Amino acid sequence: ARVGLAGLLLSRYDAYLLDEPTNDLDTEGLDLLEEFVEDAKAPIVVVSHDREFLARTVTSVVEIDRSLQRITTYGGGYEAYLEERSVARQHARQSYEQYSGRRSELEARARSQRAWMEKGVKNARRKAKDNDKIGRKFRSEATEKQAAKARQSERLIERLEVIDEPRKEWQLQFSIAPAPRSGEIVTVARAASVSRGDFTLGPIDVQLNLRDRVAVTGPNGGGKSTLLSLILGRIPPDTGLVSIGNGVVIGEVDQARALFEGEDPLVVAFAREVPDWPTAEVRTLLAKFGLGVHQVMRPAASLSPGERTRASLALLQARGVNLLVLDEPTNHLDLPAIEQLEEALESFDGTLLLVTHDRRMLDTVRLTRRWNIESGALEEIAPD
Repeated sequence: ARVGLAGLLLSRYDAYLLDEPTNDLDTEGLDLLEEFVEDAKAPIVVVSHDREFLARTVTSVVEIDRSLQRITTYGGGYEAYLEERSVARQHARQSYEQYSGRRSELEARARSQRAWMEKGVKNARRKAKDNDKIGRKFRSEATEKQAAKARQSERLIERLEVIDEPRKEWQLQFSIAPAPRSGEIVTVARAASVSRGDFTLGPIDVQLNLRDRVAVTGPNGGGKSTLLSLILGRIPPDTGLVSIGNGVVIGEVDQARALFEGEDPLVVAFAREVPDWPTAEVRTLLAKFGLGVHQVMRPAASLSPGERTRASLALLQARGVNLLVLDEPTNHLDLPAIEQLEEALESFDGTLLLVTHDRRMLDTVRLTRRWNIESGALEEIAPD
């Protein structure tokens, strides 16, 4: 990410196309990128789901709106886009409901008029031998009037401007399944350190308690991923002690989405993690996360990062956890999915470790602690 950013900052082009440029950038990198975009003289097109980046940089938004089935341009920046899009969708829904109501009303009127006309015809036939010429004439005229009214209603239906119903977009909706309560101490490190080549993390002294909600921040290369591996017991400390508490059940979305990187079909790789689930239930759950037949039968490694992220989130719903570890979870997720994830985190009652550079997520998710890691040293700072 830093090499790509450096190349961008040194470049001079007539136009720029930036596809998810904030993925994997730390705070310093985000600041440099935003400064570049703001100062650039050339036009820039950005594809991004980073809400704070969009709010700080863009001057207009082009949206592929699957609900309204059109491409729409909004002026005035990201926040103005959110407001204007909401109004546009409300108007589209109201226009459709008015059209649908008017059409239903006219169709009901035409059916009623046709029914009265058919009843009049039957009466006329039944009384055909009646010598009352005035009565026969009256019944005939009444029937013709009903037929004329029915034709008029049908013409009104034909003249209505057809308004298509706004499509209901697929939305990721999920919750994080809880496991039984863990012990009061979830994990603890005492004078723990670990070295990887020239890099050393620690020594650190830290304790993660039940229902702590911790944001882990710091520059890239500072040791965040190494810290997670250390306190979760995946790598042993070179010095000191690390211990995981009783009853801790870990659910994780790692930065590399490594769980679904093999050559097995996704449905097979997923079923391996939930061996008690029938295949039909695995397929149903994956479908709820937007992973249909074309994705689940492909090798997991061939899926896009976004698809592997959704599979990882589906696994959190499939099996209960009481320690949730998320490493850059918003990378490769679209905006509705990010918002759904934030809602799921709000209702999660367990312990949370969240590594992210998504500034909006840090502002939105309820946190109780914040660990900042830089050059292998951990410092606890205020969560806000």
